[in-house]
This record gives sequence, structure tokens and C-alpha cells, in this order.
Amino acid sequence: MAIPKFTVIKQHICDNIESGNWPQHTKVPSENELAEQFAVSRMTARRALQELTEQGLLVRSQGAGTFVATFKSQSSLLEIKNIADEVESRGHEYRSVQLVLESRPINEELAILLNCERDKPVFYSELLHFENGEPIQLEQRFVNSKLVPTYLKQNFNTVTPHEYLSAVAPLTEATHEIEAVVADKVQCELLGIEPSQPCLRVKRRTWASQGVVSVAILTSPGQKYRLGGHIIIEKE
Repeated sequence: MAIPKFTVIKQHICDNIESGNWPQHTKVPSENELAEQFAVSRMTARRALQELTEQGLLVRSQGAGTFVATFKSQSSLLEIKNIADEVESRGHEYRSVQLVLESRPINEELAILLNCERDKPVFYSELLHFENGEPIQLEQRFVNSKLVPTYLKQNFNTVTPHEYLSAVAPLTEATHEIEAVVADKVQCELLGIEPSQPCLRVKRRTWASQGVVSVAILTSPGQKYRLGGHIIIEKE
């Protein structure tokens, strides 16, 4: 199946950024220039630039053009931390148990969330994180197999998925959905809680420069875990 032209343009731009050919604040070719270079419509070129802008890789300035964004994490209500570092920063003992690490057929929802082809498998990992011997979080993560082909070769008893993915596909953007839930029977047993106890669930979708890397579902007992944030507002 032919690769869509806007995807080819996006990859061209990402390759130039990752190689260092286009450092931060570099002005990238205009819609007209890209349309001519790749023999496509201006609308196709505009889509490529718009999607990379939405991912935070580019910044568009009305009347000035499109530029490579500053290489820094985007502001967020939630700072994305490695849970191992978070636990150890409190002076507590951290460990994890890898429960599942396998390849799975992709369903329609995951294909959309990960922006994957329907005939490609998705990698799945399931870990239980502990603080001072107490389970504090169940992590279920779906990973784009095309972007992280070596994911199944890792030992996540010694390194967290977040730490590994940050090294091989550095984070450029993330979205969060947070809700209070009642975990199912198996999850309650893993977390060591009663079925009636509320849990905090975070659904996190993360991007690297190449595209969507993973979708993680993080479930924690409400009485054992909390979320916090620190926002810095820059003066203009």
C-alpha cells in the first residue's frame, strides 16, 4: 500500500530535524515550496505542517512562516516522571514485576490512537510497581511496534518502560485523561485492595518526533497514590 504523500512530507521534515540539518528555530519550507518539491497539492502540504505543529515539532507564525520548535517539553498540568525516580526521591524502595510482555493483534481503537496500520501488531506490556513492598500502580501499555521494534526484547524488571521509551523515542508531547474508577477483580487482587475501594486511572498518550509511541493505562489505589503538578508561567 502506497504511503500517503502528507506522511512522506512529515517524515522528510522529521528526518531533517533529527539529523540536525534543521536546528531549532530554523524556518522550514512553505506550503507552496513543499507542494512543488513533492508534486502534491497545497492542501496536502498544509496537512503535513499542521499535524507536526499539533505535535509540537513546528511553530507556525502568521505572516512569518513555519519554524522548528524549541526543543523542550511542553507545559502540562502533569509533569511526566519515571515512577522509579518518583518513589526513590521520597527515600523509599522501588521495585517492579513484569507480568506480561507480548505482541498482540491491533484493534480499531488502538489503530486510531497509535496511528498504526491495521495489519501491524501492537506490543503490550503489563507491570506492577511497588513502593516499600506495597503495590502502588498497575501499568498497562500499548506500544507502536513500528517505532519501537526492540520493545519486546527488554527486561522491564530492571528498567521501566517510561525510562526505556524516553531513551529510544524521546517524548515531544503527551495527553492525559484522568478518572476515578472501580478496578476489576483481577486488578484489585494485583493492587491488594478491596473491590469497593476507588482507584485513580490515568490514560496517557505519548508522541515522539516520528509519531505516536504509546498509550499507557495507569491504575493506582486512591488511598495510596496522588497526582500533583507544578506550573511555571513564563513572562512575555
